[in-house]
Amino acid sequence: MDPQRRFADVDVFWERHANPKSGWSRFLSVPLLLLAAYTRDRRVLAVALGWTLVNPVVFPRVDRGPEVDPAWMTRVVDAERAWLRDETSPGGWHRLNTVSGPVTAYALYAAYRRRPLRAILAGAASMALKLAFVWGLERRWSADLSTENRA
Repeated sequence: MDPQRRFADVDVFWERHANPKSGWSRFLSVPLLLLAAYTRDRRVLAVALGWTLVNPVVFPRVDRGPEVDPAWMTRVVDAERAWLRDETSPGGWHRLNTVSGPVTAYALYAAYRRRPLRAILAGAASMALKLAFVWGLERRWSADLSTENRA
C-alpha cells in the first residue's frame, strides 16, 4: 500500500487534527518558523518544529454527532484526508499548493537573510496560497459528497 494512503488511514491523527483548533493553530506555524529563521534562535526553531509535529494530535477528537454541523476547518481536514485517499481531486486548485512551497522557501530565505519586509510579504503570500488551496479543495470535496448523496 502506498505510504500516502497508509498515512491517510491513521484515524487517531486525523480525528484529532480535524479539531478546528488544530487546523487554525497549525496555520500559525509559518510565522513561527519565519521568526526562528529571522532571529536564528535554536530554541524558537525547536518550539516551531515541535509545535508543527505535535499540533495534529494534541487537541481532542472532534465531535462527529449526527446533529453537529462540522466547522469549516474540520471539513478542510476531512477534504485533505479524502484527497490523500484519492477519494477527491483538487482539480486546478493543486497549482496553488504547488506554488506555495517555493513561496514559503523564499520567505524562510528572506527571514534568514534578515529582510523582514520580504519575509513578511512572502510568508503572507504563502499562507494566502495555502488558504486558497484548502478552500478550493474543501469546495470540490463538498460538491463530490453532495453528488454522492443525491445518487
